[in-house]
Amino acid sequence: MHSRRVVITGMGAITPLGHTVHELYHNQLEGKSGAGPIFRFDARTFPTKFGSQVKDFDLAKHVRDPQRYKEAGLNTKFALAAAKQALGDAGLLDNNKVDRTTMGVYLGSGEGSHDFPNLTLSIALACQADGYKVDPNGFFIHSQRTFGATHEYEMEMHTTSAHVANEYDMQGPNYTCQTACAASGQALGEAREFIRRGEAEIMLTGGSHSMLHPFGVSGFNLLTTLSTQNDAPEKASKPFDLNRAGFVLGEGAGMVVLEELEHAKRRGAHIHAELVGYGTTADAYRVTDSHPDGRGAIACMKGALNDAGLKPTDIDYVNAHGTSTQVNDRAETVACKNVFGEYAYKLPVSSSKSMLGHLICAAGVVEMITCVMTIHNGVMVPTINYETPDPDCDLDYVPNHAREKKVNRAQSNSFGFGGQNVSLIVSRYTG
Repeated sequence: MHSRRVVITGMGAITPLGHTVHELYHNQLEGKSGAGPIFRFDARTFPTKFGSQVKDFDLAKHVRDPQRYKEAGLNTKFALAAAKQALGDAGLLDNNKVDRTTMGVYLGSGEGSHDFPNLTLSIALACQADGYKVDPNGFFIHSQRTFGATHEYEMEMHTTSAHVANEYDMQGPNYTCQTACAASGQALGEAREFIRRGEAEIMLTGGSHSMLHPFGVSGFNLLTTLSTQNDAPEKASKPFDLNRAGFVLGEGAGMVVLEELEHAKRRGAHIHAELVGYGTTADAYRVTDSHPDGRGAIACMKGALNDAGLKPTDIDYVNAHGTSTQVNDRAETVACKNVFGEYAYKLPVSSSKSMLGHLICAAGVVEMITCVMTIHNGVMVPTINYETPDPDCDLDYVPNHAREKKVNRAQSNSFGFGGQNVSLIVSRYTG
């Protein structure tokens, strides 16, 4: 069954740089930044006051009954919109000629809605006057009165894949994974395996996330991973630059339709590219930091090459994880040198996160979509804000300006908190 080839027949994206795949790609080519002051909540007292947010999003433009999802989190709303684009692109919306039981969903989605106003008020009401004791009963009484059951279950990550399957009548396998920054890349790889094993003909896969809420920003500030360059947010994400000082938190969704090649050909689907390689490993090192020697990254990149049956010199472009943190960018550079050897110095490597920010669970799929568009258009997206070279990061990062190059095969890396590593390889489809 593993001889079954898997191709990409649909793509969709909701991102800080646009609500379509075309907008996403072309705004990256122009070196635009999605970063700006946080408007999702009042962040004036936070160390980091900015993020990379999806602007002017209206779910009513994408689904028939937006009211149905009024309690859903942004993760679900973004996913529904990106999924509709991808399925429409693949010719699968309301297509009654395709057996819906052979169509599955595999998402890497983050947490959903959070009722911060009522949570914080419940805590405040439970605190007694002396400031040292908490009355659990007071917390319960207010919470029972104000928390909504629907709102609560929408916090769960698996509700997103369930909503997507229900909205678009996809009756096959339905899975969710949450491997942090590697989640949507992992979802793509695992969805491909379902098709290769013959357990599905079509998989809608990708990811969605928004951590631009008080818990998310507080947590990353405590981990000291976010940039605090509040005076110039658009300059804050500077992957591989000597003066990088943390990533920019983003949000959004990306979706692709993966399909067994012969199935796609029989129904006359347009084929964007072929997903030929998937590697995944764990650093088994720390809860947050990547291994400084890049051992997990090296193994997963080599695994993707082996899976694809390719040599390192067969890769024309790498879309890096490239977060703009000191440890990650150095470790990823080390990994590229190990995997590609001397060829690493001839291989263009760029980071979409310099413009998009870090979309966390949605990052991998959006960056893989960027790779597909690079293959189509022959222009690589830049790493913006690259000003001061770092002696430890001495590869070709396509600094500041897009660059033309014929790309037949591209590798996309996603390295998550906890040492979860994923590498994907997409190839030009040649029949």
